[in-house]
Amino acid sequence: MSTVAPTDWATRPAPEGPQGWIERAAEVAAVLATDAVARDRAGATPYAEVQLLKDSGLVTLLGPTAHGGAGQDWPTAYRVIREVAKADGSIGQLLGYHYLWNWAARLVGTREQWEHVEAEAARQRWFFGGAVNPRDKDVVVRDEGESLVFTGRKSFSTGSKVSDVTVLEGVLEGTDDHVFAIVPSDSAGLTFHDDWDNIGQRLTESGGVTLDGVRAPWSAAAGYVDKAFRPRVYNTLNVPTIQLVFAHFYLGIAAGALETAAVYTRTKARSWLHGGHERAADEPYVIDIYGDLTGKLWAAEALADQVSVEGQRLHDDPDAVTEQDRGEFEVRVAVVKARATEVALEVTQRIFEVTGARSTASVEGLDRFWRNVRTHTLHDPVAYKRREVGRFVLDGALPEPTWYS
Repeated sequence: MSTVAPTDWATRPAPEGPQGWIERAAEVAAVLATDAVARDRAGATPYAEVQLLKDSGLVTLLGPTAHGGAGQDWPTAYRVIREVAKADGSIGQLLGYHYLWNWAARLVGTREQWEHVEAEAARQRWFFGGAVNPRDKDVVVRDEGESLVFTGRKSFSTGSKVSDVTVLEGVLEGTDDHVFAIVPSDSAGLTFHDDWDNIGQRLTESGGVTLDGVRAPWSAAAGYVDKAFRPRVYNTLNVPTIQLVFAHFYLGIAAGALETAAVYTRTKARSWLHGGHERAADEPYVIDIYGDLTGKLWAAEALADQVSVEGQRLHDDPDAVTEQDRGEFEVRVAVVKARATEVALEVTQRIFEVTGARSTASVEGLDRFWRNVRTHTLHDPVAYKRREVGRFVLDGALPEPTWYS
């Protein structure tokens, strides 16, 4: 990774307010952009990149101010994710997933549990990973008195080797009860595999993980009191919150693609010899495509920002969230996810129309934007998001809370 990272973050005052943190994220993105193409090509474990996120303070954005966090809200976190993803989609995803797993204790835990986790995470600048993949066979969780023992395998574990702590999830043996617990990533029995070798999001450390008798105390079982889970409707906000993270880093990648392409068009692209223009940037069709793609991107960003604000109202009063609130929010998020997917894929594909044949050279790395978006947008079929919206519009039906809706 580049060595041009600012060295004075530790001595500078922390940013003030949402805009200050978005500007800090832009500084981080500027560092990542200097060698993004080379790092994507190398595909090395992003230890330095995660350290950059720690040094800049972005990892504790949602943490309590009393313990060194920034005390910011989800709409700010989404904008920060988007800013980082402009330069490097992998690091944007890592940061987004970190925020999600850091929030998992608040999502399902008791107040005592999430206050403890959030305080420790802010004080120690933990970076979170998660070994949770609902399409795999459930991890088995055995009750051994004061302890829980997790055994199984998950095919994806984003963050893996660069994380300080990992969120585990499994089903209590002999029951249908799911259990979440946070354990140190160097716990005995927790083995991360170097088997993530996909065309995009290459630096997300999303390979498989084996859990061979990983132990956690019952006190770490989020939301459990005396070995019984205490449910709330708020527990089901995991999917819309996760899907908004996805949408924002898709839009960040698309914005980065458009900005990078525009620089190329202005400085390197050649006009068509029969077009009558000296600069490619003066070609009418080039101007039209940039205007079209920018309008679509801006509209999707505005929608994503609005729905993010709507979601924050639910986060502000977790105990008041109703099934109706949750369902209507999921429908709104489904629209954002569908639109962000479509716009990001279109932008990252069509930039080549305005940069020309020479822009496909490997050294330019323009393909990484499309590879990153195409890889992650296959996470779950966007058609099912549109179906949620259609059923709501036609019948008033709310999506049933599942791992994907």
